[in-house]
Amino acid sequence: MALSEGSWPPERLSDRDVASIERLRDVYARLRAELARVIVGQEDTIERLAICLFARGHGLLMGVPGLAKTLLVSKLAETLSLRFSRIQFTPDLMPMDITGTDILQDDADRRRHFQFVHGPVFANIVLADEINRAPPKTQAAMLEAMQEYKVTVAGRTFPLDAPFLVFATQNPVEQEGTYPLPEAQLDRFMFLIELDYPSHAEEVQIARATTGDALPALAALLTAPEIIALQHLVRRVPVPEHIYEHAVTLVRKTRPHTGAAPAWLKPLITWGAGPRAVQYLVLGAKARAALHGSYMVRIEDVHAVAIQVLTHRLITSFAAQAEAITAKQIVRRVIEETSPDS
Repeated sequence: MALSEGSWPPERLSDRDVASIERLRDVYARLRAELARVIVGQEDTIERLAICLFARGHGLLMGVPGLAKTLLVSKLAETLSLRFSRIQFTPDLMPMDITGTDILQDDADRRRHFQFVHGPVFANIVLADEINRAPPKTQAAMLEAMQEYKVTVAGRTFPLDAPFLVFATQNPVEQEGTYPLPEAQLDRFMFLIELDYPSHAEEVQIARATTGDALPALAALLTAPEIIALQHLVRRVPVPEHIYEHAVTLVRKTRPHTGAAPAWLKPLITWGAGPRAVQYLVLGAKARAALHGSYMVRIEDVHAVAIQVLTHRLITSFAAQAEAITAKQIVRRVIEETSPDS
């Protein structure tokens, strides 16, 4: 990708960073090609997972069973040489089932001592399957890991290895016996990633590709240290001042109790997005720009991630629910009205 005159501030991005962004763009293209060997379609979902990865944000995947959510996340870990762990959340799941616990052991001298056995959260990519089926106490244990990148067991703190990323899934249809995630935990997820049914042609291809003897092994494209370096690179992607202003304006328009909110929105929303939404809008836009080989963030990068960042942070009112108006529809309208061309 050639540099256009005035397209980026050279004092903020070194030649080495420019070369690294070009490499990230090429790796991302290879990543999509590798995953396409086992995943049919889902191009938008793959991009959103990659943005979460390189922006160091967790993702909440929403979709009915059978859309290859588990397969997609596990294969993403395989292509990146990362340790993958899957936790099936159930009503009887305890915090120690996630974090690990002390086990009484006998040493060589037959003296007994406690030894900490690491739980499944000690991985690079953790899939929290049906996270809303676990009770709040167990959800809180996952929350600490997501927010603090550590776990606490019996008063002792154990750091988690970097990179660390949580992808949680929820079934939007079956809600019986679930514990809805509180807003505080929803806010820890950078993206809400909604998966839809494949097209007719894609479903035919799925039937053809997945009913054989075995899935192909995927090539490893990056190592953990390389991913950490690219995560730092994403943080250095330049952001023009008007992009910061635009991201803040977009978020403030979702808050019904402020003067920034449009009149039509106020009766539809009881609570809008907080400051963390602004942070994730900017970080998501930075990651998307870098993945596409851009040397600075543009308005279209912010708009491309806005629905995934904002939708799960809005609480709709009874009036909106009665009229079947969703948070996603509200966010889409806010984006349209905030566009520089509107």
